Amino acid sequence: MRPEGGAAALPAPGVSFERADSILTVHCSGSWTLRRGQTRAEEIEYELGPEIRRVAFETADLRHWDSSLVAFITGAIEICAARSIEVDTSALAPGLKRLVELAEAVPENRGARARVSRPPLLDRVGLATIRYAEGGSAFVSFMGALVIAFARFLGGQARFRRLDLMIAIQDCGARAFGIVTLISFLVGVILAFMGAVQLQQFGAAIYVADLVAIGMVRDMGAMMTAIIMAGRTGAAYAAQLGTMKVTQEIDALTTLGLSPMEFLVVPRVFALILMMPLLCVYSDLLGILGGAVVGAGMLGITPGNYMRETVAAIGLGSAFGGIFKATVYGIIIGIAGCLRGFQCGNSSSSVGDAATSAVVTGIVYVVVACGLFALLFNILGI
Repeated sequence: MRPEGGAAALPAPGVSFERADSILTVHCSGSWTLRRGQTRAEEIEYELGPEIRRVAFETADLRHWDSSLVAFITGAIEICAARSIEVDTSALAPGLKRLVELAEAVPENRGARARVSRPPLLDRVGLATIRYAEGGSAFVSFMGALVIAFARFLGGQARFRRLDLMIAIQDCGARAFGIVTLISFLVGVILAFMGAVQLQQFGAAIYVADLVAIGMVRDMGAMMTAIIMAGRTGAAYAAQLGTMKVTQEIDALTTLGLSPMEFLVVPRVFALILMMPLLCVYSDLLGILGGAVVGAGMLGITPGNYMRETVAAIGLGSAFGGIFKATVYGIIIGIAGCLRGFQCGNSSSSVGDAATSAVVTGIVYVVVACGLFALLFNILGI
């Protein structure tokens, strides 16, 4: 029955118990609605003594009710069944009795609410090892297919659209100039400001130019550009290829006899290989410009003196080393984005997960590669 009027006008739900020999009668009265609160079935447990053999329900004084009353009665029946106590529902209202019988006819799956036990530590370690092994196997297979596709590309045998390559070059080249300009300039400003605060104490403010130039050319220009491209282009590659996998476009290419590795991956990775060195040089110049702004505005260094000190500080080894790093970072970002796109699941949410994973993987491996390059260049004396 649906209550009439506001909740405040309805009488409160009431439950009382009456014992007679071995029979416990449960009197339900008032308005049993969810808006008035729900009475717990566990209250009947306090009334079930060892002498009780039968429980009956009385609803003559019931005004309004909804599913809260059905839940109370079915819960009481479960409690009585656990104690092997007979339950009499003959006095219930006809509609209420039918709902209770329907609820009892389809019993709850007892395992539905059971908490899933956590596997032992050894099992979790084993499963994690298996997953890492499978991931490593997939990576090796992907790299093998990519190397073969690049060999065919360099031999002029790869099948892909030249237009796709031009679009990829434009996307990871010209369209990235804006964000690279902003970040590189600010990084140069920050490096110069941090160096100026310390070097001014020793009267060596001119060496701010050396600090900014060496920092940008050797490491920061390439690494900051790589991080920007990992978040921008790597995620885009993963989302594009993941969407194509969800919509079965990659399967369609295979059905048509086209290699997805040649048609989709090679143009994207090659575009990054071409554009990352150019973006790195552009980033270096913008960083040096940002340092020059701080040097002229904060330290009073003339632009001519700043540029002469910058040119004297930069060697060919440092310049070409930074360009080489940027090229390697471009390969890492392209592989990470395309690999996560190919590993995407078949649901729409998997596309977002693939993009996130591509960004994280790309940035992590770029930073690891930067550390390895620093160690290698130090050994080589570059």
